[in-house]
Amino acid sequence: MRNISDLIEQYLKQMLQESPEGAVEIQRNDLADRFSCVPSQINYVISTRFTMEKGYMVESKRGGGGYIRIKRVDLPSLNAIQFHIHQTIGECVDQSAAEGLIYQMEEAALVSRREANMLRAAISRDTIALKLPLRDEIRARLLKSMLISLLAR
Repeated sequence: MRNISDLIEQYLKQMLQESPEGAVEIQRNDLADRFSCVPSQINYVISTRFTMEKGYMVESKRGGGGYIRIKRVDLPSLNAIQFHIHQTIGECVDQSAAEGLIYQMEEAALVSRREANMLRAAISRDTIALKLPLRDEIRARLLKSMLISLLAR
């Protein structure tokens, strides 16, 4: 059985997919009521599963008529994707940011689930068992090279 965070994430992604604008506005309390959870659970899901690294932009307005707006940021072309890879990764990248980029590529169907799992295994801190900052530098080089090779197919 899936946990409440998974259900909330799935619900929000379904709403995003059905939205013609590729964006949704929600009220945290309404969503918390819908899933019978505390509003901080909604905050947790949004802050961990709808990040910029994963291809989402989140805006919020506090107050009585406040809302949270989630927008999917699409990667339009191969050149733009390669630019995005170089910008996101840079000369070094930590494991969390690297996994976020892999997640974004998988969500956009640019890499398969199998390829994403292989990428995650290759860039893991357990695989690259070196001290920082060398580990993050090698991770960046590996990830850039692998992603560009996969996307050039």
